[in-house]
Amino acid sequence: MNYQNITLDYDNRIAVLRVNRPKKLNALNRETIQELHEALIEIQDDDEVAVVILTGTGEKAFVAGADIAEFADYSVEEGQDLAAKGQEILFNVIENFSKPVIAAINGFALGGGLELAMSAHFRTASTHAKMGLPETSLGVIPGYGGTQRLAQLVGKGKAMEMIMTAGMMNADEGYRLGLVNHVFAPEDLLEETQKLATKISKNSMVAIKAAIEAVNAGFSHDKDGYAAEIKAFGEAFGTEDFKEGTQAFLNKRKPDFPGQ
Repeated sequence: MNYQNITLDYDNRIAVLRVNRPKKLNALNRETIQELHEALIEIQDDDEVAVVILTGTGEKAFVAGADIAEFADYSVEEGQDLAAKGQEILFNVIENFSKPVIAAINGFALGGGLELAMSAHFRTASTHAKMGLPETSLGVIPGYGGTQRLAQLVGKGKAMEMIMTAGMMNADEGYRLGLVNHVFAPEDLLEETQKLATKISKNSMVAIKAAIEAVNAGFSHDKDGYAAEIKAFGEAFGTEDFKEGTQAFLNKRKPDFPGQ
């Protein structure tokens, strides 16, 4: 599929999905959100893809925020629709994606950009990355899950401070607070993130999908994370991947998971 605002490349079992609007610092607009949604469907349907890396084009920005010019004149109803639809077709899709999604933050991740990164399963960052939710400086609040996911990742107090001050943090502080898992030099970011993705791809993707669901259940108000874990753990015993993994361990060889 031909995309106007994103690029999608494949490297072995890794899909590299880039927001590609460098002149706009990769700002999100409705069209870009829709294209990211369509790309994720394409990736989901590709059995050869095990892991997704989400990043931005260029050296300045991952995603520097939402495209303010697009919604500056919106009504209350239009604003609510913007947030609801964006969460439905993109941010919640990434959070619950059955294949691991790693956000590689290569520069500014602000507003909707940080919200996009936070919807991924975990994050890496370059040393010059800057992250923040500046929405209150515009008279609005984060609308793509930022008030919820930031508090889950860094704690309620720090999330309140970041949102209220509209300030930014650097990669080192993000690492210290657990917002990002690894910090790499800019020139090494993608390669090192690909190494992590490759390591993940060698494990059972059936088990990883179940683990994603179980972890997410623990953060859902209407689900019991422990019950979800017990159910998924038991169901794993009926998979071909479990049979292969245990036999490989007992026979002291590397597993070759069939993905079933």
